[in-house]
This record gives sequence, structure tokens and C-alpha cells, in this order.
Amino acid sequence: MTDSHETATGEFATREDVVDARGGSGPASAPSPAPSSALSSAPSSAPSFAPDSLVLNRKLPLWYQVSQSLRASILGRPQDASLRLPTEEQLATHYGVSVLTMRQALKELETEGLISRHRRRGTFIEPRARRATPVRLLGSVDAIVAQQSGDATTVLGHGTVPVPGDLAEFFPDCGEVVSFRRLRRDGESGEPTNWAENAVRPEVAARIDLTDLERWPMTKVLHDIVGVKISRITDTVEARLADPVTADLLQVPLLSPILHYTGVTYDEKGRVVDVARIRYRGDRFSFSLTVEAR
Repeated sequence: MTDSHETATGEFATREDVVDARGGSGPASAPSPAPSSALSSAPSSAPSFAPDSLVLNRKLPLWYQVSQSLRASILGRPQDASLRLPTEEQLATHYGVSVLTMRQALKELETEGLISRHRRRGTFIEPRARRATPVRLLGSVDAIVAQQSGDATTVLGHGTVPVPGDLAEFFPDCGEVVSFRRLRRDGESGEPTNWAENAVRPEVAARIDLTDLERWPMTKVLHDIVGVKISRITDTVEARLADPVTADLLQVPLLSPILHYTGVTYDEKGRVVDVARIRYRGDRFSFSLTVEAR
């Protein structure tokens, strides 16, 4: 059975009637015994933590929807709310999903540093969890490929280099990566639109043919030609000023606004296989997003 047939039918009746300040279930007048660890206790006067309700959209993965809903509840919680979350089973019932789906959603929040999980003690909100964070949206590998396609590409160069300092966190087990530098031009006008640097894990880079990079985006080459089983890609887009190299390649004034894209590609083992850094001319980049309410 897959999660696509699940619906959000379970709800908490009230904040007080579900999870008390110490994480137990049942009426607030009959709290569960306090846990043995002082880290998992909370003042008896603190309101219980209970997540908001959610109407699931069957067009998106359930774990993703649940993680984002719970994430919003955590970041928008009252200052004095309990830091202890309900159990996996209680949360799964609340959202109307399987425990497996709930576990995957919690793992996503744990990776973000919003929660910590302790065996036999429970799951807790990190006290210093940020209350503001960049918007994260779910897309597909095909969407990334489509966004990167359509331009004429020139490979400017490639070679093995020490892992750049700002990428060390992505390649903790590598001393070197293979760098690929490419320039993209509009297929009709020939005008430069963006240039990209990819830092690729060496054993993966060894299977990349440069002629493929002249035809296809790196994501497609990794996925379709090299055979990397991509589990996810994390994208970040931010405004920056053109440095001398970017200004020269994109034919724009020095320090003029550009859009800087960073894409981190993970394989099925959770390892980073590629970090792409792409600089777009500000006048040649557009971003469109559709969010469905149901």
C-alpha cells in the first residue's frame, strides 16, 4: 500500500485534551508520569504543543506536506509551549497518515535541526529552532533539467582541484573534486545568459563525457547517462553583485545585479555528488511558482 491513498482524517480535539506538557496523551487532568530525564520535562503551566490541522493534497508526497505543516506549527508555536512533541503514532493519527510517512516527515525536520529525537524519551523541539527560514519548495528532477535546458553550452574547462573551503561541508570525505566550468548562450541571439561551475565527486566525474555536457544540463547527464540515482536536489537562489569573472563572461557591468543559484545534488545514499553554482544575468532570469491550495 502506498501513502497516496491516505487522507487527513485524524485531528486533535483541543490543545488541552491531547498532549499535556510532559508529552502524555489523554485529558489534561490525568497527565502521564514525568519522564526520568530533566531534558524532556517542561513546566506544568506551559501550554501543550499540538500541531495545526492539514488538508492533504494528493498531488504531492504526503511526508513532504506533513513535514511542512508540522514545521510551520513548530516555528509559530507560543513562546511558552511545551518542547515535547506527541508520539509518532499520535501525530500520524492527527494527520491521517501512516507511521512510516510520519517518521519520514520527522526525519526531514531532524535534518533541518528543528527537532531532536531521543530513544525511549521522545521527540523534542530544539529550543533555538529558528522562527524564520527560507521557503523550501518541492520539485522534481525533470523540473530542474527543464529549467537548465534550452541554451547553447560551451565547456570552458575542467580539472581536479582541492575542495573549496565553502564547499567542504558537502564533501567531508573528499580531499579533491572535479570542477567543470560552462558558459551558456541564448540559442538564437548568442547572448550569454549564465555561466556555471560544478564541483563533482571524483569517482562520478570520471564517468562524465564532456561532449554530453555540451548537449545536456549536468543534472540530466548525472541522472540519465552516468546513472546516478538522485534522491533530492536542494536549490537556493539569491541576489548578488557581479564579480570580475562573471561580469566578463556574461558581458555585464562590474557589480551589476545577478542571480546566484546553488544546487546541491544528493544520491540515494545521502552523499553529495554535485554542487552547481550558476550565475544568471538578472535581465535573463525569471522565476515562476504555482502553489495549489488543495
